[in-house]
Amino acid sequence: MGPEALAQVLRPLSGIFPAKEYPDLLVGLEVSDDAAVYRISDELAIVLTLDFFAPVVDDPYDYGAIAAANAMSDVYAMGGEVVLALNICGFPMDLPSKMISEILRGGAEKVAEAGGALVGGHTVIDQEPKYGLAVVGFVHPDHIASKAAAKAGDVLVLTKPLGMGIIATALKMEMAQPDHVRAAVEVMKTLNRKPARLMQQVGIDAVTDITGFALLGHAQEMAEKSGVGIRLSLESLPFLEGAKGYAEKQIFPAGAGRNQKCYAPRVRFTPSVPEWMQVLLYTPETSGGLLIAVPEKKLGELIALFDQEGQSHWIIGRVVKREGIEVG
Repeated sequence: MGPEALAQVLRPLSGIFPAKEYPDLLVGLEVSDDAAVYRISDELAIVLTLDFFAPVVDDPYDYGAIAAANAMSDVYAMGGEVVLALNICGFPMDLPSKMISEILRGGAEKVAEAGGALVGGHTVIDQEPKYGLAVVGFVHPDHIASKAAAKAGDVLVLTKPLGMGIIATALKMEMAQPDHVRAAVEVMKTLNRKPARLMQQVGIDAVTDITGFALLGHAQEMAEKSGVGIRLSLESLPFLEGAKGYAEKQIFPAGAGRNQKCYAPRVRFTPSVPEWMQVLLYTPETSGGLLIAVPEKKLGELIALFDQEGQSHWIIGRVVKREGIEVG
């Protein structure tokens, strides 16, 4: 289901749960952020999210670890820490038990790396393997991060390179170079925990993670919900090695077209941006990085912390007063 269709499905549901009747529901359907947040006390709120998908790589352990990292990313995008997780599994009857064990081991070890506990789950029979997590996190009610609070003048910082989605597609088509796949796998398995912790130390205006709606889709959601525009510098965007080459060969997943159809009316490219690059920026990402809108006066402190902790980062644009997304 594409983002436009998903929004249409969810829109009527928000009226069933009016905010005035759920005062402790700090983030829900009406806000539609990266995860739900419910206040337990003046000093504690829980973050709730889930995600699962079919394999994006061949190795079952890596698949499990990537799916887990991707599912937990929404907790970090809300400024929280992972506490508990439950497996969500759909496996064919004839899938070897060793492969299932490796998928689950990859997910479990990634949850442990996050400092959380895997406490159970549910499995159904499915024709294609599917795996992910339902995740519970903690965050202080006063320190909830949101995609809806970017301000004109903020600087945009991205914490992972782009291109995981198109490399995974090239792998499925048996056209990907092994070194490109290895690099993409390592990026996808990397938790967003470190940059989330560091940005909380500095204080930022807005943040979201870059996943299925691609850079342009998630940037547009941040812009629209914040009532601002975003200008992205094409020459500053980081890409995994091989991603541009696969894009020039038109190796795009179907999700790229769905994202483009949904978000293109609110995106403007300069004439110098080639068509293949435009589609690449609409291509879904898997377990992508955080897109952080930080006040310019705090940028130096954030970058210094990132450098000190060895956290990758790229300054890719700015928040502006105009509406929509500009790329050039």
